[in-house]
Amino acid sequence: MPWFKKPIDTQTHRKVKIPEGLWVKCTLCKEIIYRKEFEKNLKICPKCNYHFRIGARERIALTADTNSFEEMDSHLTPNDPLEFKDTVAYMGRIKASEKKSSLKEAVVTGRAAINRQPVVLAIMDFSFMGGSMGSVVGEKIVRAAERSITEKLPLIVFTSSGGARMQEGIYSLMQMAKVSSVIAVLKEELIPYITVLTDPTFGGVSASFAMLGDIIIAEPRSLIGFAGARVIQQTINRQLPEDFQQAEFLLKNGLIDKVVHRRDLKTTLSNIVRILTSNVPDVLR
Repeated sequence: MPWFKKPIDTQTHRKVKIPEGLWVKCTLCKEIIYRKEFEKNLKICPKCNYHFRIGARERIALTADTNSFEEMDSHLTPNDPLEFKDTVAYMGRIKASEKKSSLKEAVVTGRAAINRQPVVLAIMDFSFMGGSMGSVVGEKIVRAAERSITEKLPLIVFTSSGGARMQEGIYSLMQMAKVSSVIAVLKEELIPYITVLTDPTFGGVSASFAMLGDIIIAEPRSLIGFAGARVIQQTINRQLPEDFQQAEFLLKNGLIDKVVHRRDLKTTLSNIVRILTSNVPDVLR
């Protein structure tokens, strides 16, 4: 028994329990952030400015005017044309993603207003199977573009994807051409098409409609590319820059038009829409 050990008063020395979920750790700089401040700051790290991924519903709330969003084609859901199964059956993965994201697919589409400027929105959600592009994702974006053409409204697409959905094989890969072809019609009709690339945008999405925008915007430090950096480095056997595939790197090399902070996106988009639509003569519409 130690001589100088003091007796512990259990009434005054109770272990303090901190409720779970009060703090968030930054993915990039590892800073610990108080959750309420984190959410108040639009889920952006106050230290390194890293923009955390947000869901489609959150994105709509930040972008569209209050109560202006009218969802389209919410009834469309994926099926299993290949009867694909790996460790889990494809439809099992779909049901798990529905539960996790509260969505029926990896994209939400609809009409909306941004600072009173009418637009059509298509917003991808990474929480649904990594934002992978299946046949329903392609179909919903095509229908959104067709609505833009019919109503002469600008189309804005927020991308967040790991690429094609392997469980649908060729059906998934076909969406690249399918969506790109309807984007070509938008351009023929002189209807503005704006893409906002968020973290991450990769694979078939970046190789098709994500990079076809008349104006291409990205959130700060978003990772954008086709293949991963490690694959590229091993292929070319060269050391890549530290900021390789980050939005700022793409801007510096002329692949995108602007990097915009999340809090400024709504104003930036409404200004772009106003400029692009007001300068188009009625005879050309």
